[in-house]
Amino acid sequence: MSRPMKRSFQIRGHRTSLSLEESFWQALREIAQSEGKTLAGLVGEIDAKRNAAASGLSGAIRVFILDHYRRKANPD
Repeated sequence: MSRPMKRSFQIRGHRTSLSLEESFWQALREIAQSEGKTLAGLVGEIDAKRNAAASGLSGAIRVFILDHYRRKANPD
């Protein structure tokens, strides 16, 4: 597994940095593209839906990716 790579985004008017492994960045780009969204737009949506007190944004993104591919594997 690769080392986490840091990228910066602007979410709701403030800058934030995220650290994810390259495989997670690639999966996130694929999901954003398949949904017709920008990477920053998708990250903003994930951020808006998470419970900030319960999880960090990087963790929320990893869980989002896992849930996305689980739903694709088991559409029921």
